[in-house]
Amino acid sequence: MSTSLSVFTSDLRLSDNPVLRGALCSAERIVPLFVVDRGLAGTGFAVPNRVAFLADALTDLDAGLRERGGRLVVRRGEAVAEILRAARQADADEVHIAGGVSGYAARRERRLRGALEADGRRLRVHGAVVTAVEPGEVAPAGKDHFAVFTPYFRAWRRAGQPKPLTAPRTVGVESGLRSEPVAAVTSLAPGSPSPGLPEGGETAGRRRMRSWWRSGLGSYADRQDDLAGDATSRLSPYLHFGCLSPVELVHRAREAGGAGADAFVRQLAWRDFHHQVLAARPDASYADYRPRGDRWREDAAEVAAWKAGRTGYPLVDAGMRQLRHEGWMHNRARLLVASFLTKTLYQDWRIGARHFLELLVDGDVANNQLNWQWAAGTGTDTRPNRVLNPLAQARRFDPDGAYVRRWVPELAGVTGSGVHTPWRLPEAERDRLDYPDPIVDLQEGLARFRRARG
Repeated sequence: MSTSLSVFTSDLRLSDNPVLRGALCSAERIVPLFVVDRGLAGTGFAVPNRVAFLADALTDLDAGLRERGGRLVVRRGEAVAEILRAARQADADEVHIAGGVSGYAARRERRLRGALEADGRRLRVHGAVVTAVEPGEVAPAGKDHFAVFTPYFRAWRRAGQPKPLTAPRTVGVESGLRSEPVAAVTSLAPGSPSPGLPEGGETAGRRRMRSWWRSGLGSYADRQDDLAGDATSRLSPYLHFGCLSPVELVHRAREAGGAGADAFVRQLAWRDFHHQVLAARPDASYADYRPRGDRWREDAAEVAAWKAGRTGYPLVDAGMRQLRHEGWMHNRARLLVASFLTKTLYQDWRIGARHFLELLVDGDVANNQLNWQWAAGTGTDTRPNRVLNPLAQARRFDPDGAYVRRWVPELAGVTGSGVHTPWRLPEAERDRLDYPDPIVDLQEGLARFRRARG
């Protein structure tokens, strides 16, 4: 009886999973396998928030497989060695896995292919699993990737996409393999996750998707930047771990139609855009994509205030506190706090990217690093000297101060738009707030940035 391995990585779902479907179609029985890869501990990507979400997702995946007659086999160790060991134990001819764009994923794929071929086995790498359009599928003539989003988006919209696959009804598995408990994944990152962390897994993701489809998709174009309204989908963690399929989301949104659906599809295209940039330029995860000759300042006290949400600029601080509490931050707030660190304080974008990866449940190398480079003006932004003024952003996206009052309780009693400029309040009132004065004058920060950039 033939056997294949279906190795789960960033595709922790049963619906629209080409890896799982490929394994099921190639053999009479499969081994659904997840490796708790000890190598991740040294990369900085194994942190309490993502590990807690991952544990939820694996528990949910195992439950879904058991409902279909299968189970998830969990191994702990070095990924290539454990996959090869499981393939030998199951006498599997093929191993199926999703393609990835990070340097870590690329190295794992190369080593795994070599190890399997030396053992007389085949590796099948599946595309359009993590992204809606496979990185490299669309590219300008004579180049390996699009460096600007708008032409990429035009090509991306024309690209053909497969119809989403349904979840398998049954999963015939090789039942004799040893498995670690799912809880073994918590060994990757001891520590407590953020108190407001969302529940992980495909079941929770699909529940969130259905709810937002009914109540949020139609108005998304008008409300996506409304900080207090919290009108975004919040599906990014489920996309990051592959609990939801980007192909399915694009397909469903296009079926729904309307301005909200179009705006949502555009955000999914941005996600794919960053993946195709990183696939072509792996060093963009740590090196400037477009160097600007920056001579970044070093001020540990300013960085500490930014991380703690104590900069004296309420909208910036609200975003940073939401990040710490939920392991997530509204996209408009992400842009603002990144601009503040890199342009107003003129601190190295890598400091901010690293802090985000320590907390973001949806943090991945493609979207996190390249969005930070976009904000810093070292990435794909065609306006590299753009600066987001926190006061202008507050007037536009949190005019009543509701977002600030939610996340900066020291200012909850300040009425009206004055909540965004507490340093202008009467001195006696300021003294009662226990809230810091601004750590930098905005105009001085802007002038400093312009001098540095020339």
